[in-house]
Amino acid sequence: MSGKTRLLIVEDDIFLQDGLRDLLTRDGYEVLLAGSLNEARLGLAEGDPHLLILDVGLPDGNGFAFCQEIREQGYELPVLFLTARDEEYELVRGLNAGGDDYLCKPFRALELLSRIKALLRRAGSMYQLATREGLNYSRLQYAAGGQCVQLTPTEFALLEKFLHNRGQILTREQLLASIWDHEGQFIDDNTLSVHISRLRDKIGRESIETVRGIGYRWRGI
Repeated sequence: MSGKTRLLIVEDDIFLQDGLRDLLTRDGYEVLLAGSLNEARLGLAEGDPHLLILDVGLPDGNGFAFCQEIREQGYELPVLFLTARDEEYELVRGLNAGGDDYLCKPFRALELLSRIKALLRRAGSMYQLATREGLNYSRLQYAAGGQCVQLTPTEFALLEKFLHNRGQILTREQLLASIWDHEGQFIDDNTLSVHISRLRDKIGRESIETVRGIGYRWRGI
């Protein structure tokens, strides 16, 4: 199998498929294509991709349900959703299903490449480290108060930033710049809010304090 980073694109629009394949191949990736969830299951099993780009509406099912399915099966690769809907409700559904990021159609090529690189960078750096400060980098888990919480790569990266800056106020710009490429310029500010909310739900809402008009501060153990 090729030593290149492999991306599995699950998209039923043939024209978009072709465009994404050409763009990502030129950027040095090996691209695997699937036009349905059945083909996606085969691609995951046989292609061993490093990242999944997943359309929400597919001919044989829903991308959100598929993401939840593969998370339950133990797949930990980053998942980037593609969708024509930009409502906050859809973003929350994607994150609840186990997705790591969310990109609305139409999107710019540079924006897509930035999101992919950021997700791969985060996933790669986490898997190279051992357990530290309650963070299990190989399993993307956080242990505190006798409980072990499973996190997405984005939630994990946010929590790591908070733990390494205990008591300090982190601006929204600092959090975006530390997690996404290009200083977060392609990230809707609302996306960060949703990730923070999801993280609070998992580790305790009192652990992360909102500093109005500035950002957030870690108040946990």
